[in-house]
Amino acid sequence: MNTMLRKSVLGIAGLAFTGGVFAGPIAAHAAEPVHSTKPVAVSVQGAQSKIDLNDEQTANAKAIIAATKKAGLPERAAVISIATSLQESKLENLGHLGDKNDHDSLGLFQQRPSSGWGTPEQITNPEYSTLAFLKGLKQVDGWQDMPLTEAAQTVQVSAYPDAYAQWEQQAADIVAHNWNS
Repeated sequence: MNTMLRKSVLGIAGLAFTGGVFAGPIAAHAAEPVHSTKPVAVSVQGAQSKIDLNDEQTANAKAIIAATKKAGLPERAAVISIATSLQESKLENLGHLGDKNDHDSLGLFQQRPSSGWGTPEQITNPEYSTLAFLKGLKQVDGWQDMPLTEAAQTVQVSAYPDAYAQWEQQAADIVAHNWNS
């Protein structure tokens, strides 16, 4: 990016930030509080998929929610995590799948020991794998405001970067149903 373009982009970003800093507190007092039991999706993209969950998958979704709370992150992080796991494993804690396996991918998020995600024992621990995913998510600047599929892809680096979007509605429903239980 050339210097003039970079300065223009940074200048616009600075003005937007400054406007938000000053207008945010004013706008916050103007609206009445809204109470919702369902996390607000930034933008559900494309056709949505849905699967029926068995007891194991439901327990794994609840483990993801518990780990998200343990990490001190909001419901949106749980939605992104569950949608990612729905895409990667259908919320099943995958062990080694032999020839069907994508390299050495394991667990709810198909994380790879060879890529530094942890040992096979760690990666197949739902709490550990979720916290590892969330650690990566927290390193993505602006993850809270970006489309789910973009946030998930930045952490996962999948060969199918747009595939996460199809699970956003089901993930949001799962989180809404289980966040306070």
